[in-house]
Amino acid sequence: MIAEYVGRALPPSQPYLVGREKVREFALAVGEGASVCTDLDAARAAGHPDLVAPPTFAVAFTLPLMEAFLRDPVVGWDYGHMVHGEQSFAAHRPLYAGDEVVTTLHVDELRERAGSLFLTLRSEVADSAGEPVLTAVSLMVTVAAPTGAAAEPATGVAG
Repeated sequence: MIAEYVGRALPPSQPYLVGREKVREFALAVGEGASVCTDLDAARAAGHPDLVAPPTFAVAFTLPLMEAFLRDPVVGWDYGHMVHGEQSFAAHRPLYAGDEVVTTLHVDELRERAGSLFLTLRSEVADSAGEPVLTAVSLMVTVAAPTGAAAEPATGVAG
């Protein structure tokens, strides 16, 4: 189950092309006021090749990878009771519109405390040349299965 994945990296993702309009829309949606994120002329005047994606933009392509992994029945994670505990981003260089990136998901740590499982996932994002772009670390929390029993999946239906 999930503990078997700790210390492992999943295969790299398919390439993701960072779209200019997606960067602009995301920046506006999260209230990013920097003109380099929404105005191509301003970005180029500031020395950037294209729009600069806000650091949190990486959730657009890293979160679906985490979700696919955690929803896989073989993994044994109770996705139905999960909450997102923490998220951090470390930029190695700006992420630009037009970048083609690949993400490698790492399962770094699993802890159990007070009836909950705490899973740390790290997404290493690299450009098409293999150079690091950013690192995103996520802490996911779900209920721990009772000893000797599998967790029952959430149905979303009140009984």
